[in-house]
Amino acid sequence: MTAPPSEDHERETPAMSVRGAAAWAMGGQYLSFAMQFATSVVISRFFLSPAEVGLFSIGLAAALLVAILQDFGLSRYISGLPRLDSAEIARCSSVALVFSLGIVAVIAALAWPLARLYDYPTLAPILLIIAGSYLFLPLAVVPMALMARSMQFHGHFAVNVGSAAVQGGVAVALAAAGYSSFALAWATVSSAATRALIAQFLRPAIPWPLRLEGIRPVLSFGARSSTLYLTGALGTRTPDLIVGKLLNVAAVGLYSRAVSLSDQFRTLISGAIGSVFYPAFARIRDRGEPLGPAYLRVCAGYSAVIWPGMAGLALAAEPIVRLLYGDAWIRTAPLLSMISITEIMLISLPLVSDLPILLGRLNRLLAYNIIDTALSIALLALGCLWGVEGAAASRLVYGVLWLLLYTRFMHGLVRFDARAMLGIYARSAAATLAAIAPLTLCYLFWAPPSQLNFGPLLGATVAGGLAWLAMLALLRHPALDDLLGLAASLPVGRRFIKARA
Repeated sequence: MTAPPSEDHERETPAMSVRGAAAWAMGGQYLSFAMQFATSVVISRFFLSPAEVGLFSIGLAAALLVAILQDFGLSRYISGLPRLDSAEIARCSSVALVFSLGIVAVIAALAWPLARLYDYPTLAPILLIIAGSYLFLPLAVVPMALMARSMQFHGHFAVNVGSAAVQGGVAVALAAAGYSSFALAWATVSSAATRALIAQFLRPAIPWPLRLEGIRPVLSFGARSSTLYLTGALGTRTPDLIVGKLLNVAAVGLYSRAVSLSDQFRTLISGAIGSVFYPAFARIRDRGEPLGPAYLRVCAGYSAVIWPGMAGLALAAEPIVRLLYGDAWIRTAPLLSMISITEIMLISLPLVSDLPILLGRLNRLLAYNIIDTALSIALLALGCLWGVEGAAASRLVYGVLWLLLYTRFMHGLVRFDARAMLGIYARSAAATLAAIAPLTLCYLFWAPPSQLNFGPLLGATVAGGLAWLAMLALLRHPALDDLLGLAASLPVGRRFIKARA
């Protein structure tokens, strides 16, 4: 007997194209980034010191390490299901509720021990406030996953932009009122509550009453996914904890600001598109088509866009930090340069977690992830012997080893054409050099980084963007058509193309 149409409506409803979904995802990411970036600048320049930011960063890093279970693999589980009915949605919502309550309990239990470990009593109430944000988690996880499954990324746009606006407003208001690190903690709660309200409004999936029968497949997938994410989190979410313990909270503030700015910039460029690729690759898999050509297109897009962006951020780190955050944060500049260069290496093999999960290679991925995490932690701890600058320099070594570790694994998994990939990366490297050439010339013939003002920096950035586009066209970079198609899917792009026609 065939299921009624409503039983699998998430697959049967018309879905937007991958380009359309990417346009919505990027639009939401751009606006969210602008709000988060403006918030960080205002707070860092006018209200909070590196030590105050560092104290919150330690608490958030500890909470995020526990909260690696927050999603419990539900987003990928839901996106990867060939069919989905209301009973399965109820089971996933129930699992989300149970695990969110567990996360709250664990973070609350760790609050005082961590405060004593770091000898900062204020850390305990900050952790308790952050723990409260996870009470709203189950109201957002499943609705967001359902919207991603059906490629309805206009819903993600509303959730991300709305929560970023509320978080920024609360953070600035409370920081101005003298709440110190607590301003950032309460802003985290406000963001989580906003995400939950908007997500439930757009795609209701109330996790009550609990439906726990038949949850074994969900738990099995979630347990393996969470083990993988936990090992990954030990490498990506412990740096603030390690730096805070081996150095001091001011060093954490400087390091976390550099990491945050690099992450925000990378996400601004194309981080949101990653949420589009997983369901897109799931459809390719379901059709039985080879993944190699599609993966090369992803690599082309990422390297063509992110490499120039991160290289430019690394080169412009000192004037950017000085202009945005002031002299109190100037030690962030060399850290930002090193971390931005590391991002270039880490983005050269995209979807290293997503595709193995999608293709059922979770156990093998877990083994690679354990090695990856051990390298990250060991190198960071070793780098701290040379201060916060050494901690950032350790990321460069880690990036090289990461590439060596995962390249063969991804090639065996996806079977991409290695020669074609090298050709793509050669063209992306040339476009990157073209993009940073104007700023390099500006340093040589106009003013050094310590004296460069906003006007010349902006002019060099615009010139670099034009040189980048010209190089993409000259080399016939394979990402150019996708970039133009993505631009055409945006309302502004469509109007521009019509006007030229």
